[in-house]
Amino acid sequence: MDFELKTLTRARVCTEKCDALVVLVPLDVAEGDDTLTVLVEAATQSGDFERKPGKLLQAYRTTGIAATRVILVGVGEGSAKNVRTAVIAAMGALKGGNAQRVVLCLSLLKDAGAAQMQAAVVACGDAAYSYSATKSKVQPAKLQRAVVAVASAAEAKAGFEKAVGLVKGIALAKEWGNRPANHATPVMLAGAARELAKLPRIKAEILGPKEVAKLGMGSFMAVARGSEEPLRFIVLRYDGGLKAEAPVVLVGKGITFDTGGISIKPASEMDEMKFDMCGAASVLGAFRALGELQPKLNVIGLIPSCENMPDGKAIKPGDVVTSMSGQTIEILNTDAEGRLVLCDALTYAERFKPRAVVDIATLTGACVVALGAVRSGLFSSDDALAQSLLKAGENSLDLCWRMPLDDDYADGLKSNFADVANVAGRAGGAVTAAKFLQRFSSKFPWAHLDIAGTAWKGGAAKGSTGRPVALLVEYLLAHAGHAAQVAQSPVSALLVKEKKGDAAVKKAPAKSAFKASPKTRVKAVRP
Repeated sequence: MDFELKTLTRARVCTEKCDALVVLVPLDVAEGDDTLTVLVEAATQSGDFERKPGKLLQAYRTTGIAATRVILVGVGEGSAKNVRTAVIAAMGALKGGNAQRVVLCLSLLKDAGAAQMQAAVVACGDAAYSYSATKSKVQPAKLQRAVVAVASAAEAKAGFEKAVGLVKGIALAKEWGNRPANHATPVMLAGAARELAKLPRIKAEILGPKEVAKLGMGSFMAVARGSEEPLRFIVLRYDGGLKAEAPVVLVGKGITFDTGGISIKPASEMDEMKFDMCGAASVLGAFRALGELQPKLNVIGLIPSCENMPDGKAIKPGDVVTSMSGQTIEILNTDAEGRLVLCDALTYAERFKPRAVVDIATLTGACVVALGAVRSGLFSSDDALAQSLLKAGENSLDLCWRMPLDDDYADGLKSNFADVANVAGRAGGAVTAAKFLQRFSSKFPWAHLDIAGTAWKGGAAKGSTGRPVALLVEYLLAHAGHAAQVAQSPVSALLVKEKKGDAAVKKAPAKSAFKASPKTRVKAVRP
């Protein structure tokens, strides 16, 4: 979907030709004699329309309004959360129709800031996303363009650009999360990283089995041993800051399919284990957004990627392996494989002397029991880092919740045969998994996001959510001071033009985002 930002007064909104005009209506609307305001007031007074979040009223070919369809949708007091609720409801009403161009009117909101803009655009992008990679008959999405109408495009420009960058990042994370395992192998994920390396300031280095063995990543290699698919260790770099500036490192769990290994999972819903690489997908999505927005900071992305299969060479319960850090690990359960690949990636992260490291993983069912699908689990050894991530979650509406890391939780990880066991029983499983990872993160501020409950939905709505791309990007931009000073991006330059008193800001076509960069560096390896 293409997005466009325009300055449109209420009167000008009425003359804008489109297939659907979606009007966000707050509790308080300034008086006016334009057609739109008169319609809102009449509908409210008649009792046919409520301004509560998500409440809708639709009209067809309304006199005095150029749009074919008009959808009034309430936003209550106009908070970002309510705006998201409203846009989701309105886009749901348009789904299945013939609308190709929609105008999303925020002009009635008195205090519409960057948060409301982001909520509206991201919700619109979410609704427009459609998976098609493995379908034989693909029908192009009917809804092609969304025009965001605001009181002042100049003031909303920064928030608009950020929101559109997020949409692109979330869509990429969804796409790779949704692909079945035979269309999202470790080698294919490495290919996605190479594509990202075509964006300015992004580089990709791909390490194969030989390079990983040379590094001594015994824990990572042990998980990959049972699969015919060769592992890949993906290293992404975004160099937007000064060379001397310490980077933020994002580590994404990239288990492209998880059978549980010898400790095999039940057959029911095992197909959803294609989503076990959503941590990796969120790192790819975050880098896609960085390539679009070009903030001034340095970021490293690490993705240890492999399958967890029950082959004759697979690791067995009771086996002991040696991690890159030198610590030995007794594998009591081969289905606790995510922490085994992440621990070596965390050790690898030390070489960058990072300012902070955040790992993202669909790690434990215990976190789903604890927090459901509303908030991701946040574990951190650093209070300042934890607070920054919590704040980023609140600001982006991609919520997380801090969980405990008391030392007593590590008692269950003691082993008679190795330095540490990889599981500690069912009780507090999300916490003990985080305690395991904490052993490998003592040399930098560290946080762990358990997204097992938030990365995808099951049932009729089965599919990747793209979380927590919004949280990660919000956190990174806050570090760069980007929220306060968004500069024009060489990838997605905003084209500002004045026409009859209306300032229009348009996004360049998405295809332009993948022009080759002279800084691109890709190291290819063989299995």
